[in-house]
Amino acid sequence: MVLTMTDEQRRARLGIRHRLAAPATDALETTRSMLALHSSDPTTVFLTIWARVPGFETADLERLLYDDRSLLRIYGMRRTLWVVDRATVPIVHCSTTQTLGVAERRRTIGLIERFGVSDDGAAWLDRMLPLVQGLIADRGEVLARDLSAEIPELAEKLTFYNKAGRPMGTTGMSSRALTQLALESRVIRTRPAGTWISGQYRWADMETWLGGPIDRLAPEDARADLVSRWLRVFGPGTETDLKWWTGWPVREVRAALARVSAVEVETSDGIALLHPDDLDPVEVPESWVALLPALDPTTMGWKEREWFIADHGPELFDRNGNAGPTIWADGRIVGGWAQRADGEVVYGLVEEVGPDIVGAIVERIADLRGWLGDVTIKPRFRSPLHDRLVR
Repeated sequence: MVLTMTDEQRRARLGIRHRLAAPATDALETTRSMLALHSSDPTTVFLTIWARVPGFETADLERLLYDDRSLLRIYGMRRTLWVVDRATVPIVHCSTTQTLGVAERRRTIGLIERFGVSDDGAAWLDRMLPLVQGLIADRGEVLARDLSAEIPELAEKLTFYNKAGRPMGTTGMSSRALTQLALESRVIRTRPAGTWISGQYRWADMETWLGGPIDRLAPEDARADLVSRWLRVFGPGTETDLKWWTGWPVREVRAALARVSAVEVETSDGIALLHPDDLDPVEVPESWVALLPALDPTTMGWKEREWFIADHGPELFDRNGNAGPTIWADGRIVGGWAQRADGEVVYGLVEEVGPDIVGAIVERIADLRGWLGDVTIKPRFRSPLHDRLVR
């Protein structure tokens, strides 16, 4: 007999396990509770923790990232930048990152040859990557521009054009080399060049930063471990959710689910999956609201999201499926928020809510405005709702 799980129960699990109805004590506990925090936008990870930790200060996270090094910023699922704790690094690396490194190498070789950097892209990489890694190891921490100054070949820029011949963007060979090394887990992003909102990072040698090599796990064991953790944080979720979240081929997703003996349950999305040790219902928490940033791991935890966004997806996500800043109430998205150029934090609703919820949202908006102080953030990933609020 297949168990049934209501949307109310899914929302209760989300509120408690994602630390929105049951706040965490610090950034480390938040990260472990969420498995991994999105960090493609440098502000996201800080705002993700602010939403879950009363009294959080940016220095608390900076200490864990750059001094204690109990949290690390690495490439992982869907070739996305994440913040994870040290124990999760080998799981992500062996399940996902090392495969990404192989694919990225092929792509980089193709770009090198296509843009005329070298007729032999593989040889160019084989010569250049050790030079870059050696320079980083000697210096301790470097910026991409430091590499270009030391290795002239890395100063070359590649400009991409659309079908109409218009430029779409430019990337430097220093950035390409660093990305390749990062996807091979040979270097790691460390301190930003500016404040916590800066997206320009220094780079360090991975083994030096960690104090030793990354533990090696069998890929199938690492994938099973990651799936087991995902189910405990995001379950119940569908096979489609998990394939999207990991970026793995479906055969690897199914093999990992079989390894952990995932249990089927009936949800409003159809058949979803739970960890076999996590079948009991949870108590519905007291009413709660939260302001979550663009790309928050809760908003981005599932591919099939109707149970918490209804039909508001086009308002809340950009065309590439990236979530903008959202307002949550009792396990569903009810609106979005934005910060204008003058620092004012504003919000808009996509669902009707009662006066108590509106009052809680207004209070939380004021909390965020006070916490930001003189800082103005500009999300890299903006929804249509966000852009209207800014205007």
